[in-house]
Amino acid sequence: MSAVPETGDWTDRMLELTVGAVAHGGHCVARAHDDRLPAPEQGSGRVVFVRHALPGERVRAVVTEDPGGAFCRADTVAVLEASPDRVQPPCPWAGPGGCGGCDFQHASPAAQRGLKTAVLREQLDRLAGAAAPRSAVGFDAVEVEELPGGPLGWRTRVRLAVDDVGVPGLRAHRSHDVCEIADCPLVPGGALEPVLARRFRPGSEVDVTVGDDGAARVDAGGTARAAGRAWELSPGTFWQVHPELAGTLAGVVRDWAQAPLGGVAWDLYGGVGVLGSVLAGQVGPDGTVLVVESSPSAVTDGRTALADLSQVRFVQARAEREIARLEPAPDVVVTDPPRAGLGGAAVRALAARRPRRVVHVACDPAALARDLALFADNGYRVAALRAFDAFPMTHHLEAVAVLERDG
Repeated sequence: MSAVPETGDWTDRMLELTVGAVAHGGHCVARAHDDRLPAPEQGSGRVVFVRHALPGERVRAVVTEDPGGAFCRADTVAVLEASPDRVQPPCPWAGPGGCGGCDFQHASPAAQRGLKTAVLREQLDRLAGAAAPRSAVGFDAVEVEELPGGPLGWRTRVRLAVDDVGVPGLRAHRSHDVCEIADCPLVPGGALEPVLARRFRPGSEVDVTVGDDGAARVDAGGTARAAGRAWELSPGTFWQVHPELAGTLAGVVRDWAQAPLGGVAWDLYGGVGVLGSVLAGQVGPDGTVLVVESSPSAVTDGRTALADLSQVRFVQARAEREIARLEPAPDVVVTDPPRAGLGGAAVRALAARRPRRVVHVACDPAALARDLALFADNGYRVAALRAFDAFPMTHHLEAVAVLERDG
């Protein structure tokens, strides 16, 4: 995209915009023209990434950030022509200048899934389009699926930021500023209020877990349930924030991994071994499951939870550093990397070990699409792909692809 002629800093400028398509990151794309310049051609003008808007709307938006060049960022402050998908946000802190945790509270739940589906398809088409002809699934047929529990009250884990006087809250969008809130509708009703009334060390962060009893606990472990087991978690051990996601992913792995009886399966970035426990059931007591995880607390908790499965072995290490030297070599691999995904080096190293099947979990559509293209370059085809709305009201989603080796 070519640079726009210098017209000064647009920060705080009010723009009237016709909103275009949704884009990855929780905003939509519009174009604005500086009236001090000659009239632009159709479809030209400066790109504006505008939040709190929906495709097709006419809005007034104030520029919040102008890094110079071809684009700027803006927040909608008035809706002149509303989309039929627009609803009243359930949270009073979710609007411009407020909490940055939610992107789509102004859209109906069905419309939110539609927006995420559009982003996922666009990323797959743009970044993994070359892999599509060799895939058994059409990328344009993928839909972001709803998880049980509804759009509110689903979040059982939340990290609060603490401001410089000890007040906990949530951060503003693209900012370290702490937004003081009285509650969060994504958390089970009323659970967060007692925590928000407390004061903490200024500048710190507070991890809050909501238990089955509906009570919020600060910097504590707890019991989680998935894959037919109870998992006792130490403070700080990772667990999915949506209570249905771990079990959903376990079910997908159970359906897709097809690890052979007596075979070898790897669970890379395996956490406490939820997906590894599913693989253990497939390879049986004479098989081998290697769970590779860098977090000491997750490894400790996983070893305790899966002590009855002698075929499971935990390796405390960074998975990408172990791929080339892990033994025995795998029949099947499950990967669940951080948001950045696997990347070229890890995909190449994994392909060199020649598993016949890889079940790849991703929480970022751009990283997913890039990794699928990398797998295609290294001899793997996409056999199936599903996506889940594991983070309602936000732009985030969770996706799972199964890749099979050609030949």
